[in-house]
Amino acid sequence: MNNIDSIVINYDSQALWIMNILLGVIMFGVALDLKVEDFKKLFETPKSILVGFSAQFILLPLFTFIFVLLYEPHPSVALGMMLVAACPGGNISNFITYFGKGNTALSISLTALASMTCFVLTPVNFQIWASFYPPTQKLLQSTEIGIFDMLLLLMVILIIPLCIGMYVRTLFEEWSIKVNKILSPLSFFAFILLVIVACYNNKTHFLEYFGLVLKLVFFHNLIALIIGYSWGRIWGLDTPSVRTLTIETGIQNSGLGLAIIFSFFDGLGGMALIMAGWGVYHTISGLTIATYFRWRDRKS
Repeated sequence: MNNIDSIVINYDSQALWIMNILLGVIMFGVALDLKVEDFKKLFETPKSILVGFSAQFILLPLFTFIFVLLYEPHPSVALGMMLVAACPGGNISNFITYFGKGNTALSISLTALASMTCFVLTPVNFQIWASFYPPTQKLLQSTEIGIFDMLLLLMVILIIPLCIGMYVRTLFEEWSIKVNKILSPLSFFAFILLVIVACYNNKTHFLEYFGLVLKLVFFHNLIALIIGYSWGRIWGLDTPSVRTLTIETGIQNSGLGLAIIFSFFDGLGGMALIMAGWGVYHTISGLTIATYFRWRDRKS
């Protein structure tokens, strides 16, 4: 396992362009579900919004850093975990929240807030926490990553599609709803297929480090889910809202993370393996916990 920091996940420039375009299309689809009223709800329920936002952008990076200090994974792996924690919630969190009978309106509001702020918070959060841990600080300095370049990437694949999608939704509401029923699942599954192809093309590395990645992703994701659930309970939120926080904190935008890794870190092995592992596992864990929530409702 000593060379995980030196391996490179091969991903050609054409595939990277396709990935970034698909991320933009996915964000455009998310925006087709957003209305101006969704942003107004941020001010109507500020407590639940602030609790959810702090769980995702403050507590998860903090506890990820603590986990890294205790476990001391390889630098590239630790950097991947910190990037996961700095990313906003995944685009499937709204569906999983609905499926798990959570507070869907809160989930949509958190998605709206995260989408509008993550292009700044993600790179800043990532840079701050990575600089606190000497091994990742050294690795980060060796890449000479420019925070402005990362901001520009996030602006192109997140903010611009978001603004265009919301503008289209305002002009053609009925059309947007119909189109998004096809566009969202189609673009999401196309993106998953792209990740699967990348994993297959690098199957030697994925198989070699499968055990290590699975263990770290499992415990890291468990920490995220516990943070969301516990933080909601501590602040006295109702059960549907607690479920939403659990899912929103446990589902991260791994696609965005992969785009950052391949754009700025040349597919650095440990980072890419952790992020790809999250991309698969958080969907499974999210659907599992949502199914458990539904089972509890039927039982009661």
